Formats: sequence, C-alpha cells, structure tokens
Amino acid sequence: MLEGRSCLVSRLFSSSCQPETKWCMTYHLLEVEIGSSNNKRQLDIDSEEDQLQRKSSKLLDSWEGLGMSQGSRELSNNRHHAGNSSDSDSLIHRIGRDNSISCLIRCSRSDYGSIASVNKSFRSLFRSGELYKLRRLNGVVEHWVYFSCQLLEWEAFDPVRGRWMHLPRMASNECFMCSDKESLAVGTELLVFGKEMNAHVIHRYSLLTNSWSSGMRMNAPRCLFGSASLGERAILAGGCDSGGNILSSAELYNSETQTWETLPSMSKPRKMCSGFFMDNKFYVIGGIGGNENTVLTCGEEFDLRTKTWREIPNMSPGRGAAIANEMPATAEAPPLVAVVNDQLYAANYADMEVKKYNKLENRWFTVGRLPERAVSMHGWGVAFRACGDRLIVIGGPRSGESFIEVNSWVPGEGPAEWRLLGRKQSGNFVYNCAVMGC
Repeated sequence: MLEGRSCLVSRLFSSSCQPETKWCMTYHLLEVEIGSSNNKRQLDIDSEEDQLQRKSSKLLDSWEGLGMSQGSRELSNNRHHAGNSSDSDSLIHRIGRDNSISCLIRCSRSDYGSIASVNKSFRSLFRSGELYKLRRLNGVVEHWVYFSCQLLEWEAFDPVRGRWMHLPRMASNECFMCSDKESLAVGTELLVFGKEMNAHVIHRYSLLTNSWSSGMRMNAPRCLFGSASLGERAILAGGCDSGGNILSSAELYNSETQTWETLPSMSKPRKMCSGFFMDNKFYVIGGIGGNENTVLTCGEEFDLRTKTWREIPNMSPGRGAAIANEMPATAEAPPLVAVVNDQLYAANYADMEVKKYNKLENRWFTVGRLPERAVSMHGWGVAFRACGDRLIVIGGPRSGESFIEVNSWVPGEGPAEWRLLGRKQSGNFVYNCAVMGC
C-alpha cells in the first residue's frame, strides 16, 4: 500500500511543479511522511482519529465525483491501519506549511480530492477555502464548466484534462424543478436561482464540501435577471419580482461573507437581459422593459468604483430580421454573450454566427461561424460562455440523439475554428450553465 501511495503522490506533485526547484522535492518528503506513518502501531491511534475516519467516509466518497481515483479512495480507507504522523499544522513538517502550500496551489484542482485523502491536515486545508484564496492571489486559476442537461442534475467539465464529473443531486421539489432558473458561479460556489410556490429560492453548491444547501435570500428576490461574477463578487440586475413586475434594481453578492448589498438602480427596468464584466465594469444588455414588453437595444454600464450607471445606446447585438418578424421577444433567449480578455462576443443563433463588439465604434461585426452542433430553440438549450482565454459552446443536435458536445475556440489564435473538447451521452438541451474560475 505504501508503494501505491508513493506513486500517487509522486504523480500529483511532479506533474504540477517546475523541474529543478525546491517544490519538486515535496512529493519525496510526503512519501517519507507516509512511510513513517506505517511504523506507528494501531494502538497509538486515538479515538478522535477513529471518529474522524468514520465521519469523513461520506466526504471522501463524494470527492470521487471531483476527480478522486479508486486507488486513492482505497488509500484513504486503509489509512487508519497504518496510522498517521503527519497530521500537523505544517502539512509536510520537513519543509513547513508555507512551502507545502506553495506547491499545492500549483497542483490541478482535479487532483485535490486525491491529495485530501492523504491525511486530516490536507482535508482541513481544502475544506477551509484557504487554498483557493491563495490561488487567486498568486494568479493560479482553473476554469471549469458547470451545466445542467437534466432537471436537478449538474455536471462539471474540466476542459484541460477533458474530465466529466457528476455533482450530487439537488434536493428540491417539483415547483423548483419546473420553474425558470438562472445560474451563477462566484468564488467557489455555484448558485442556482428559482421559485418554489410563491417564493424565490437560491440553492448553493459549495466546491469545498461538494454539497448543496439552501436558505440564502437576496434583499429583493427576483428571476429572469442579468448577472456576472468577478472573483468572489457577483452582480445581479433587473429581472422580475414574485408579482411579475419588471425591476431596475441591482444587488452585489460577496461569496466570502455570503452577504448581499443593494446597489443603485439602473435607468431602465428590464428582464430577460444578460450581464457580464468587461474592463472591471459590469454591463447589462438586451432584455425587455415597459408595459408593452419592448425590446431594449441599449446597454448599461456600472462602475464599481463610483457606483454609478451609464446608459449606452444601441449596444445590444440585436435580433435577426426573420426572427423578429416571426415571434414575440419573450419567446427568445436573452442575448448569448461572453467576454474573453476584455473583448465582448455574441452568438447569433439565427444565423449561426459569432460576432465581436467594437468598443470604440459601438458596433458589432461577424468573426466566424458557430459549431454545427450548437443547435438551439430560439436561443434556448445551448450555452455560450467564456472559459479563461477561450470561448465555449455546449450544445447538441435536435435530431433526437441524446448527447452534447463541448467545443472551444481561442479568439487570439486566429479565425473561429472550433475544437471539440468532449462529447457525452446526455440530454441535448442545456438548461443552465456557468463557469467557475478558482
């Protein structure tokens, strides 16, 4: 078993650190820590550790869904037979806590479940969220895509390693399952907004515990709003209240403190709009406003420093002429937009085109085509998101085949040539999608 554990740790740390640095020796030291624990007799293990083993068994099982291999699960389940002498605040005591963390933040978070299985100190570190804060401070960020193609079921996709991971099922009732839902990833959380009977509710998935909880409430609960996140903060604007009234109000959410702050209101109420951050400012575009369900072509920009809104005329990517004549605006999805490297892009589902926004001229121009599989129902059912330095499209055929594809394009690398990252048997209608960068 020691040999298996050494190979596991060697793979995790050596693949993540630069060669010929002190960090590359970390896995060797951890190997020694594990080896020394084998010399400890069973009688030396206190009752607290036995209780921890029993209490953490569910957590360790849940880590499998986040990338934990069967071998590392066996490693954890048998840990109490050998004992453990490395459960200390220093993590790997021969190099100290700071050096241990400096290496851990460079590991892929796909491997965090495996590393967390080594001992109590590693598990506590991952669950505290401290490691993710340090990753952000050091510019180490991985973007994963979270999406739902089955009601109450969520998948995560690691676009770098091509891994699919199934999240625990949401615990909710039929009213929430059938209501309009919005999703937002902020910090290490995935928030899903919906409605149960006459009340708006929020379900919160925590990456730290791999579990769902509920009970959070906005200052002014709403649905059909525009939203976006920047690090551990997110802004939600517009939407409808429980009475169907269109809102102009906005709120800021801080995932570190789990608190809501009411912001100044927009100049126009709007629902079914889209939100995004660009150049460290928050924008809302598109949507419907007024008693006549008027399509709004203007955008609004919110400056977080001055906490003021500025209206920008004709900022919306617009509707196709044929679509505009065929159906009411309420039948269409909100604008499909995404920002990569502070450049705004939009997916024109009617013409299967990708457009880019010219900030200086305040106009849109076509830069390429969407993937052929990105078939939608008036813009619904397909996801168009920014994922780090690339654009991501998740969609499937409407021919009855039950699968979806994840395609990506890095705009800075030339024309819109989409690369297939993954394909999965699944429902082919994407209900909700969010990208978590941490």
